[in-house]
Amino acid sequence: MNMKELLKVAKDNNFAVGAFNICDSLLFKCVIEAAEENNAPVIVELAPPEFQYVTDEFFEFVIKRLMKSPVPCVLHLDHGKTLEDCIRAIRCGFTSVMIDGSQLPYEDNIAISKKVAEIAHCVGVSVEGEIGTIGALNDSVEGGVEKVTYTQPEEVLDFISRTGVDSLAIAIGTAHGIYPEGMVPKLRLDILKDINTKTSHPLVLHGGSSNKDEEIAGACLNGICKVNIASDYRRAFFSNVKKTLNEKNCFWTPDVFEDAVIEAKKVITHKMTLFNCINKANCYRR
Repeated sequence: MNMKELLKVAKDNNFAVGAFNICDSLLFKCVIEAAEENNAPVIVELAPPEFQYVTDEFFEFVIKRLMKSPVPCVLHLDHGKTLEDCIRAIRCGFTSVMIDGSQLPYEDNIAISKKVAEIAHCVGVSVEGEIGTIGALNDSVEGGVEKVTYTQPEEVLDFISRTGVDSLAIAIGTAHGIYPEGMVPKLRLDILKDINTKTSHPLVLHGGSSNKDEEIAGACLNGICKVNIASDYRRAFFSNVKKTLNEKNCFWTPDVFEDAVIEAKKVITHKMTLFNCINKANCYRR
């Protein structure tokens, strides 16, 4: 399904859906299996550098697997920067795209977001926009800025009404990537609550890794319907791969990656618990 359909059910039933970035079939395996084991809706997403790495042909496999899944699924382009990024994803079968014009002047952001929405909606694809800017750390491929620009609540209704986007990513203090030791981010839940009183549109939280559990759970109670996760579960995956390769003389793929998949799924399950989306696939079967 597209993300507009997915998030409407989430908002109506007071939970958020996890959006997990992948860049190969193993990480995809972690995400879709965790969703199915937890009977949870899920968003599988790729940012343009991840998309470029896997190539267009990869999505024939991904879409076939998602179509067979018993849980609700969305295939989403994360942080598309150009019209061409979004059109490429639509042609590859994505059911949702993000156009991130957040680093453009406000009116330019509106113009490109409106254009993408007009094109995507013609073929039933949903669109996520963004105002305010997400921070970025050194290990992020999604992009961002050194200093967060918080979303201005008074701009939200204007942006949504003029662009026609279906969901809105907002900046309340998160950053893409893993926070360095000693850095303790604090989410501006006051800004989120203010925005949530101004719109019924589903709100999106980017940079959901490494934040305090109670803050993420609190955000999901105040209008956040989609939370993006990449670094936390990937760190668990690759830390285990490194450990295995250092301890064992492996020559067969399952020997290297089997435990890593298990560890990654533990992190994904923990995040889904915070989002309150476990067993919420049932909400789509009424």
